[in-house]
Amino acid sequence: MNSRARLPSRHVRFRTKSAAETKDSAALLAKDLAAVSFHDHALVIALSGDLGGGKTTFVQGFAKGLGVRDAVTSPTFLIARNYSVKRGGFKRLIHVDAYRLERAEEIKILGWADWLKDRHAIILVEWAKNIEKLLPKIHFDIHFEFISDTERKITINVEDI
Repeated sequence: MNSRARLPSRHVRFRTKSAAETKDSAALLAKDLAAVSFHDHALVIALSGDLGGGKTTFVQGFAKGLGVRDAVTSPTFLIARNYSVKRGGFKRLIHVDAYRLERAEEIKILGWADWLKDRHAIILVEWAKNIEKLLPKIHFDIHFEFISDTERKITINVEDI
């Protein structure tokens, strides 16, 4: 994909009332972002929020929206999993769970720098605050907040990209 999409700077806030709604919302976002093209780097989405807040559920829906056919599970003990993407200008989804990392530099061993250079990759990072200093300047931040056992408030910070 050679075109470059421009999304306006803003905060987008919405609520989901179930895991299914969270997945559906993530799938819609993924389909929109499949049109975004970077000429020289990966698209990075930093996910934050409390344990059990819906981050992995969101990634599952996002992956489905990109046409990923494999079952998406949390890479807590592996730190990262790669999936083939079937939509848009992306060829792979990298799902990172930085929860267990004690230092941001630990992610470098897995190939972080190479992942960031891959313009055909989209990287979703759970517990992104653990590697915050290594995130590229241009990235999306998505925060999950508990409203109830099933309801979540999701805030997406969209930077001018």
